[in-house]
Amino acid sequence: MLGAKERKDGTLEIAGLGDADKMLDDFWNAALSKDKLSARFLNDEDARIEVINGREIVVIEVPRVSRLMRPVFLNKDILGETWRRAHTGDHRCTREEIQSMLRDAESSSDDSRIAEMAEMDHIDYETVRRYRTRFEFRNEGHVWNAASDDDFLTFLGAAGKDAEGILRPTYAGMLMFSKDCWITRVLPDYFLDYRQETSVDTRWEDRFTSFTGDWSGNIYDFYIKAYNKLKAALRVPFKLEGIERVDDTPAHEALREALVNCLTNADYHGRSGVVCVWRDEALTISNPGNFRIPFEKAVQPGESSPRNATMLKMFAMIDAGERAGSGITKIFHGWKEMGYAEPSYREDSNPDKTILTLPLSEVSAGHRQIRTADINASSSGEKEYSKAGIVQYLTAHGPSKTADIASGVGLGVSWTNELLRTLVSEGIVEAKGNARARRYALRTTSDQQKN
Repeated sequence: MLGAKERKDGTLEIAGLGDADKMLDDFWNAALSKDKLSARFLNDEDARIEVINGREIVVIEVPRVSRLMRPVFLNKDILGETWRRAHTGDHRCTREEIQSMLRDAESSSDDSRIAEMAEMDHIDYETVRRYRTRFEFRNEGHVWNAASDDDFLTFLGAAGKDAEGILRPTYAGMLMFSKDCWITRVLPDYFLDYRQETSVDTRWEDRFTSFTGDWSGNIYDFYIKAYNKLKAALRVPFKLEGIERVDDTPAHEALREALVNCLTNADYHGRSGVVCVWRDEALTISNPGNFRIPFEKAVQPGESSPRNATMLKMFAMIDAGERAGSGITKIFHGWKEMGYAEPSYREDSNPDKTILTLPLSEVSAGHRQIRTADINASSSGEKEYSKAGIVQYLTAHGPSKTADIASGVGLGVSWTNELLRTLVSEGIVEAKGNARARRYALRTTSDQQKN
């Protein structure tokens, strides 16, 4: 917004422009110049003159650019003049971020490429055997069931011939069916990590990572191992079909979908790795790389842009993933159907990372969740609204953990912590206990009077 200045409290004061028409013309001359801006993505209505209190200002709305057009940069300088908006303002993109954008701009899936440094001997055929057993169970009579392992991998997109006609694994084949020692030769930053952190006495009770060497360390085996660990955190109500107990719920289906979504959307060139953590308050599943399309589109049925489409196909062939673009919807619906608080996604940067939180706390009947779109909300009005939500939650539930408050009110844990510190300093809330055993509760009237 040109013609407005920011006050100390973060609100805007309209100052107006002396010649708004010239300012707008100058903006469009720069925005449409190929020497200034690498791509044209603004529509006419994105930059306009508005009149507020009799003063003219120029309003510029910058839309999210399609991944196919990124990176957008200034002055023909892709390395020095590619910028990105974050909560703390604009920052110059690193070479790593630019390379990630260039990979995402490719029309073909990154994991469909032939891994030129790999050989078919790098495939772990024991993993292939386990996958094929499940494939045959899900696809009885399928023509691929009679194929040799190498032909099966080729049909699946896990292998292909290079320019010299030599059969080699694809990146998808390496990730799904190789071993960590070979995967890290083509993807040095590849890393998988599962942790159970539900004890206040130990750093973790259970952990496995991809590099230990006592298992394959590949994506397929990690999916199986991590799911079997994480599902133990879910409630299983007593339900019978005939005389058999049903122990698979919509939340279990949502968890499987969440794992597949994470593993097939991860940027395995990124530094952060795939991390799954089970804590008392929630399951968190994070992957390197952000969404390739706006989250608002990603949650719409039929909208999908997986970073590793070949791997998604492999999971879908064994009924472990959603190819119709409704996977995120299934995660949210399945989780909420079992009475858990609503899941949430968060995108971090430097390095890029997407974090899904699946709360393990229940939504109380009649409790209205208060949510904010931005977990780092800073406006005074939204802050007061969020503080009121915390007070409302504590009134209804009594002493509670930070994570339970965050999921119950619909805020990020870090933002909730900041709000709780404010409420404590204001004498409205008190903290009881230390570290992970800490609970927060409303202070009584007598306590407030003593202070």
